Amino acid sequence: MKIPAENNHSDPVSEFILLGFPCTWEVQILLFSIFFVIYVLTLMGNLCIIYAVWWNDHLHTPMYILLANFSFLEIWYVTSTVPNMLANFLSETNSISFYGCFIQFYFFFSMGTTETFFLSAMAFDRYLAICRPLHYPAVMTVQRCIRIGAGCWVCGFSCFLLPVYLISQLPFCGPNTIDHFLCDPGPLMNLSCVAAPATEIICAIFNSVLIFSTFLFITSSYTLVIRAVLRVPSAEGRHKAFSTCGSHLAVVSLFYGSIMVMYVSPTAGNPAGIQKIVTLFYSVMTPLFNPLIYSLRNKEMKQTALRKIFGTVHGIHKM
Repeated sequence: MKIPAENNHSDPVSEFILLGFPCTWEVQILLFSIFFVIYVLTLMGNLCIIYAVWWNDHLHTPMYILLANFSFLEIWYVTSTVPNMLANFLSETNSISFYGCFIQFYFFFSMGTTETFFLSAMAFDRYLAICRPLHYPAVMTVQRCIRIGAGCWVCGFSCFLLPVYLISQLPFCGPNTIDHFLCDPGPLMNLSCVAAPATEIICAIFNSVLIFSTFLFITSSYTLVIRAVLRVPSAEGRHKAFSTCGSHLAVVSLFYGSIMVMYVSPTAGNPAGIQKIVTLFYSVMTPLFNPLIYSLRNKEMKQTALRKIFGTVHGIHKM
């Protein structure tokens, strides 16, 4: 792949070059094929969950409504980066406009922030269902669940307005090559013509507060859930509760483990290769794993909704 020359003059940058994964053309085609398959499987898995919840009245409960919202979020989360990354595998320039870069930055990180709120909402739902079972039907109604979901979307897309605005106001006069496959705040700030310690500190504090506050809320909720489950006399009841919570905790661990490495201190100097791998893990692989972890391990989902979907598809093919 031919890498364009960097913009070394003092004019304001009008576009950025996403370096991505520089390698031979044959490897580029291989990577394109792998990530294209992953993208299609991610869309299919999450669409199956949405379809199952939508068409099965038995799953019109708060837990599954939140899960369907989460799957819808994952579809757009992976779509905010992967199609552009696939196009760059087949392109020689890998360019993205200045405004296009910051639009991708905003949507990608807004959806990542929304994911932290949905994970918190799902943890709170499990806490109420297991620790306050008598109050659960009155507290977590379908209408309230919908309001909580709407609040997650609104808050998620509101939170990142300030960091995006602050970084977009930095002067960019060259070079303009981002050693990443997406517009990430750390590499973007490194390209600024002037040092911006205040912006770096504000973004680091913002990320730390957001990540650790939601993470502590989630872990506290599941700690109380586990304590309550251990008191359940029935072995079957304990197994069912642990199975559900284990799936949730697996997703939380995958997502939060990777974003803590990346964004608690965005300019900490992680090597570019490590940044790309970690970003790939939480932005591409976790949306692929989540339908498997959350739903295919769920007995109710497997035995009712998904079986109904595949039965319908099989019936259509027979016609």
